[in-house]
Amino acid sequence: MTKLHSSLGPNPRLVRMFMVEKGLEEGKDFERVHYDIIAGENRQSDSLTGKNELQTLPVLELDDGTCLTESWPICEFIEEEHPSPNLFGETAKERAEVRKWTRLFDQECVVPMTMGFRATSGRPMFEPRMPVVSESAGAELTAMSDAKWRWFDEKLGGSNHFALGRFTFADLIVFAFANFGFTIGWKLPDGTDNLARFVDTHNQRDCAAIWQQAE
Repeated sequence: MTKLHSSLGPNPRLVRMFMVEKGLEEGKDFERVHYDIIAGENRQSDSLTGKNELQTLPVLELDDGTCLTESWPICEFIEEEHPSPNLFGETAKERAEVRKWTRLFDQECVVPMTMGFRATSGRPMFEPRMPVVSESAGAELTAMSDAKWRWFDEKLGGSNHFALGRFTFADLIVFAFANFGFTIGWKLPDGTDNLARFVDTHNQRDCAAIWQQAE
C-alpha cells in the first residue's frame, strides 16, 4: 500500500487535504506514517533519511519503493493518478492558470512567511536544527509576506476562488497556509476581509477538519 510519511505542519497537511478532496481514505487507499517533528523524530530516523535525504516531510512512498517529495509535486502526481475531481485544470491553459497562482503564492507569501516564523516565534525550535535569519530580518520577512496577503486579498475580490471560477489547488494552498498561520498565533493582516470570507467559506469543506485533529 502507498505510504504517506507525514507530520504536523502545513505541507504534510496540504497533501492530506488534497487526498480528502480526491476522496482517498487513510487505511483504505494509503497508510499514513506519522513523525513527531517537535521532538525531531524525522531528523533521527535512518529509515526516513533513506527515503528523503533532506529529512523533510511529506514523503509519498509508492508500492514499488519510489519516494516522492515536496507537497506540490506530490499533489500533481496524485492528480494524474486520480484525475477526478479535477484540481489542477483540465487543459494546458487551465493548468497554467492554476500553477500561476500557486507559484505566486508560494513565492510571495509562503517563503517569507515560513522563514519569518522560523526566525522569530519559531526560533527556539528551528535555530538548533537549521540556519535561520536574524530576528529583525524575520520580522521584515513577516511584514513582506503580510503585504502580499493584502495583494492576494485584492485579487480575490468578491470571489472565493483564485482560478477557473471553481475550487482548485491554488485555493487549497492559500487555505492551508492561512490555517497554518492560525496555529502559530498569526492573524490575517488588516484589510483582508475577502480572505477572511474565503477562509470561512472553505472551512465548511471536509478537508478543513484536518486542522482540528490532534497529532
